[in-house]
Amino acid sequence: MKNIGFLSFGHWTPSPHSQTRSAGDALLQSIDLAVAAEELGADGAYFRVHHFARQLAAPFPLLAAVGARTSRIEIGTGVIDMRYENPLYMAEDAGAADLISGGRLQLGISRGSPEQVVDGFRYFGHEPVDGDHAAMAREHTARFLEVIGGEGFAEPNPRPMFPNPPGLLRVEPQSPGLRDRIWWGAGSRATAEWTAQQGMNLMSSTLLTEDTGAPFHELQAEQIRMFRDAWAAAGHEREPRVSVSRSIFPLVSDLDRQLFLRETASRDQVGHLDGGLARFGRSYAGEPDELVRALAEDSAIAAADTLLLTVPNQLGVDYNAHVIESVLTHVAPALGWR
Repeated sequence: MKNIGFLSFGHWTPSPHSQTRSAGDALLQSIDLAVAAEELGADGAYFRVHHFARQLAAPFPLLAAVGARTSRIEIGTGVIDMRYENPLYMAEDAGAADLISGGRLQLGISRGSPEQVVDGFRYFGHEPVDGDHAAMAREHTARFLEVIGGEGFAEPNPRPMFPNPPGLLRVEPQSPGLRDRIWWGAGSRATAEWTAQQGMNLMSSTLLTEDTGAPFHELQAEQIRMFRDAWAAAGHEREPRVSVSRSIFPLVSDLDRQLFLRETASRDQVGHLDGGLARFGRSYAGEPDELVRALAEDSAIAAADTLLLTVPNQLGVDYNAHVIESVLTHVAPALGWR
């Protein structure tokens, strides 16, 4: 395991029990947590994207702000729903955020998860052919990957307002190397193989949209093996990256035990999602030595190079920084980090 970062869903609620009561709170606290995580030595700050919900939704202003406030930490998403995206506009936003951060953007994209509204992408002006919204997400992705590659494709105006370079024009700004830092959030083994064929890194969370009866971490490790095999078969020149997400809470204070002691009994769960079976991974909570033993047996963590810690953002910046520091200090070194 080479990298450890956090993943925030950016929830907010006006409840008096929440430390994050507005959209402004969620955004500003996300920036502050990224700064704190960098100071603690963490490697990444990642943010979930959900539309029509009291959660983070517009990632690029946030990513640019985090990039401007930090200097080392990777910044990314986990994941952007490509059904909603205009690929060219997204390419401009991503290029700008990457340049502001000095090339630290790690952009997680995917077909997306179940939505808050019915076919929300239609409100954004996107109509899938034959109702196949998954195919539309992949079409948007293919176009996005194409235009961030930097090749010109647009016919220049013969009488432009400003002088043009020779040849066809491309979207600007372009950020060199961004194409190698695109990740696909894959929920199945077959999608992981497709991800490798497209030359994207693999982002795998605590949910798989299939179930074989095997423990979650074993099924996820198999997904990672299949991804790496497909990558090698595709003949890509660079080494791919793989991330997994986990909820990990070292119990090192009375407040930790008050909040997460019940999670010590967490187990994998199987449920129905989008008309099929899905397996959900367990949370990890316990004394640090117990966590080290349990996590050492997690074969997917061992197979990945990046671990993303899902954080309960409504508990506030200070507490989430404490959780990150506890993992980095008491757990991660024994698992091979650094």
